[in-house]
Amino acid sequence: MSGIRKMGDKKLVGFRVICASMEGYGQAIPEASMALQRRKDEINQLVEPVKLIGAFKAAETSEQGDGYWVCYEVHEVEEVPEGMVSLVIPANTYAVLNYKGRSSNIHQVYSDLHKWIEEHRYERVPNEWTLEIYTKWTEQEDHVDLCDPVLC
Repeated sequence: MSGIRKMGDKKLVGFRVICASMEGYGQAIPEASMALQRRKDEINQLVEPVKLIGAFKAAETSEQGDGYWVCYEVHEVEEVPEGMVSLVIPANTYAVLNYKGRSSNIHQVYSDLHKWIEEHRYERVPNEWTLEIYTKWTEQEDHVDLCDPVLC
């Protein structure tokens, strides 16, 4: 199921993952997610401790935006735990596709979301933050809202 959703600012705290290849990300992101899960009690002001948020820019070419952030949303960024980073994502409008399945297949699912965006005459904004909002993540199955920024 796809649709359009407006979201307010997202204040995030977690880990930034930078890899040289997609295969590297495929291994490093799950490791960072599990490490963050183990350390979530160190993060103050969690909004929803069951929702893990991944963030990246699809067309990013600058060093500041390169990589993938594995985070939890917080009400306010206070002290950032050692080894973690904070990130504030401005309010935006997203095309959203809910996906249930193995995380290794998420990249293929994005083509379905991009097709839906095109068919409904929205315009993708790849230099804005894409969000992946996980409500379940295991080795066998993920439940995630893939949120691709669009112009309305």
